[in-house]
Amino acid sequence: MTSENARFAFGENWRKFLPLVDEPRIRAAERSLCEMLEVPDLTGKTALDVGCGSGLFSLAARRLGARVRSFDRDQVSVDCTLALRRQHFPDDDAWQVEQGSVLDAGFVARLGQYDVVYAWGVLHHTGAMWQAFENTVQTVRPGGRLFVAIYNDQGRVSDLWRVVKRAYCSGTAGKVAVSSVFMPYFAVGCFVMDLARLRNPLRRYRDRDDERGMAVFRDWVDWLGGYPFEVAKPEKVLAYHRKHGFRLDRLTTRHSGCNEFVFTLSHAATRG
Repeated sequence: MTSENARFAFGENWRKFLPLVDEPRIRAAERSLCEMLEVPDLTGKTALDVGCGSGLFSLAARRLGARVRSFDRDQVSVDCTLALRRQHFPDDDAWQVEQGSVLDAGFVARLGQYDVVYAWGVLHHTGAMWQAFENTVQTVRPGGRLFVAIYNDQGRVSDLWRVVKRAYCSGTAGKVAVSSVFMPYFAVGCFVMDLARLRNPLRRYRDRDDERGMAVFRDWVDWLGGYPFEVAKPEKVLAYHRKHGFRLDRLTTRHSGCNEFVFTLSHAATRG
């Protein structure tokens, strides 16, 4: 397990993202869910948002018609999600928000089971990724869907990023040193890539309608500070879920960043 003083303050980053959550970002989040789940909406479904972060995807699921339950171990993230609920669905009993850890088996057992379980970019930041998987799969009802995203295992490159992230989270000096090196590196790299693709380099900073509704600078901060940090090859994630009775419906792989998986749990699956 990872000590608290070496853990990134995800909630603080989400708190700074929250003022950017507007209608185009919400619509982008809705499209992301519908496209990966291959559904027009979530009407009549129950949804669990594991590690809800800013609450953007809980909000998207609720607007798509699901009854939603959101939780996060970080109280600041919980507060962000509550703020979105107050703004968009005040006094709504179809959207529950609470503090809790996916590593707490007792807490997870009390959550029950859901039609859709969403854990995007969460389980690999717990410090015990496979235990987090073990608890998460218990929340999917037979016939239900699991939408999970996990950092790709790049071998030594991933090992190097782990060192960078731990340095960022080691204190103020580490944060300043890492940011001073990598923020310009990201900015220059994106500038060159956009020029090569004949795109306006400024577009990524002002567009508010990207594929998931995220914000580029907050993503950079999340990447540099995202510790604990674990990774897995797609084959390992697939083998794990097949063993637990899941069928792969959709897979999007990336050399760097998160691989996205959508699984369906067999009606015949037995729960341990």
